[in-house]
Amino acid sequence: MRKLSHINNKNQAQMVDVTVKATTSRRAKAHGRVMMKKATLDLIEMGQMTKGNVLGTAKIAGIMAAKKTSEMIPLCHPLELTAIDVNLEIDHKNSCVIIESEVKSIGKTGVEMEALTAVSAAALTVYDMCKAADKAMVIGEIMLMEKTGGKSGTFIRKQ
Repeated sequence: MRKLSHINNKNQAQMVDVTVKATTSRRAKAHGRVMMKKATLDLIEMGQMTKGNVLGTAKIAGIMAAKKTSEMIPLCHPLELTAIDVNLEIDHKNSCVIIESEVKSIGKTGVEMEALTAVSAAALTVYDMCKAADKAMVIGEIMLMEKTGGKSGTFIRKQ
């Protein structure tokens, strides 16, 4: 079994030393969803949620969160991100908002946590903005879909 890179010889948490790692192009995509009542989805789509534009606000929250990931996740490196994209889409068939993020950088460590944090913050923002209409919403299926770059190579989630 591979040794965990965030654990030192004394079995204590540590930030990984990336000093000698090669700088490469890094990219990660993440996905999540917020399930809700059809009536709540309709209010979002019609722009009638009292707190304002749900999807637009959640997109900005996701972008902001990706930039602040190292401040929230204790052992993440602060990164210079070169691109962040967060998209939210209404899925009537499954009565949910689908959230997808893509984060890029050129650096010594990956951007998976930034992509996952973007989706998580966007989902929490959807919940916050809609909770007056639907407290039974469920945030779920937050997962890494793809990652490229770095020593471990490419990961693509099988559907």
